[in-house]
Amino acid sequence: MEFCPKCGALLMMKTARFGCPRCNYSAKGKVNMEVKEEITDRSVVEVVSEKEADIHPVTGYDCKKCGNKKSYFWIRQMRAGDEPESKFYKCVKCKNIVRVDD
Repeated sequence: MEFCPKCGALLMMKTARFGCPRCNYSAKGKVNMEVKEEITDRSVVEVVSEKEADIHPVTGYDCKKCGNKKSYFWIRQMRAGDEPESKFYKCVKCKNIVRVDD
């Protein structure tokens, strides 16, 4: 990265050359622009097993597939923010998932 020798601002690409956005300095010749990022902290990605995935609240929604009267429940915003969210029910017994849009 190159900086302006007059005011210290980062030089930016103008029409044909690099120049300073503050003081109208224009660089003569080539400017070496290189951006690097080094990641030193490696974070661990958490994995959820299938047994731990069923942490949703249980509600009294009737399963159309097996007739069970208990289902897990969660909601998710699938469309634009001004539209209602989608409700999902997952049967406790047969694991059938139903999406309900109001």
